Amino acid sequence: MSKAQMKSTGHAQNGDVVLELRNIRQSFPQVDGGQLEVIKHADLTLRRGEMVALIGPSGSGKSTLLHITGMLEKPAGGEIVIDGQVTTALGDDAKTRIRREKMGFVYQYHHLLPEFSALENVIIPQMIAGKSRRDAEPRAKELLERVGLGGRLDHRPGKLSGGEQQRVAIARALANDPRLILADEPTGNLDHHTSDGVFRMLADLVHDFGVAALIATHNLEIAQRMDRAVTLRDGELVPA
Repeated sequence: MSKAQMKSTGHAQNGDVVLELRNIRQSFPQVDGGQLEVIKHADLTLRRGEMVALIGPSGSGKSTLLHITGMLEKPAGGEIVIDGQVTTALGDDAKTRIRREKMGFVYQYHHLLPEFSALENVIIPQMIAGKSRRDAEPRAKELLERVGLGGRLDHRPGKLSGGEQQRVAIARALANDPRLILADEPTGNLDHHTSDGVFRMLADLVHDFGVAALIATHNLEIAQRMDRAVTLRDGELVPA
């Protein structure tokens, strides 16, 4: 799918705002008593159905910004707004509930549960959210069929290729019908051909389901195929 085709859905331009980062800052204490400013200023808005690449050199703070966006790390300053709700000052239970109900996460290393099948790996997040296995199974099957794994439902991760494992991880991220997908180098551990297939599949799902997606990547070719890209450079988030 080309960048122009992705934008033709209209979601990115006309959809609802899902994520706002407002003047996010992050720093870490140093042994000499000083502070290392990793993120000095980050503003970002993502809308429904919009796929945005987060690029920048290694060590620039991309993963840190994703962790802050996912409320896995507290920023030194600024606000994170999910679906219109300011989350920065919420307690741990409230943040956990938002992550469970409104977010899906995809990592470079899929982090599937090795003792469970592909189907069970997509069922489990739904059960954690309160569904019974009986109610969770149809959506898990539907998602795995959408990512081309309808014939591998009972396979454990060790019996799947790297690309297939990442497809399961993407299906798992979508299991609870999130508003926002956060992905950290989702194709970084795959060869070029497999990477292209996984990206195309992820792009189709993001636009078909109307999910907002922020994707950290070193792959500039893939970044150019998203709706837009932003760069984290010298602690500043700027248009690519």
